[in-house]
Amino acid sequence: MSETTNNKKNISKHILPTSSNLLGLCFVILTFIKVLKLANESFIDELVAIAIIFFLIASFLSYASMRTNRWAEKYEKIADIIFLIGLSLLSVGSVMVAYEVI
Repeated sequence: MSETTNNKKNISKHILPTSSNLLGLCFVILTFIKVLKLANESFIDELVAIAIIFFLIASFLSYASMRTNRWAEKYEKIADIIFLIGLSLLSVGSVMVAYEVI
């Protein structure tokens, strides 16, 4: 193996399972909000729905980066950025719920 291959972070192997788990968590949260009929009282359901989209895109891109050689680094960088945006959205929603902002 070359030195560049050894130095590659290969974070896609971490993004894929983590974003998939957070995607499932977002679906549970969204279902919980709908069952309790809290969707009309807050905008947390819209925030979680947007996070779902970001985690889904991050999952697809991290999987694509593991399957291809030509665009692997580009897909991985984009997946990393999108994953962090989704994580930030989920964190903001959690803080809002914790401090009863919504």
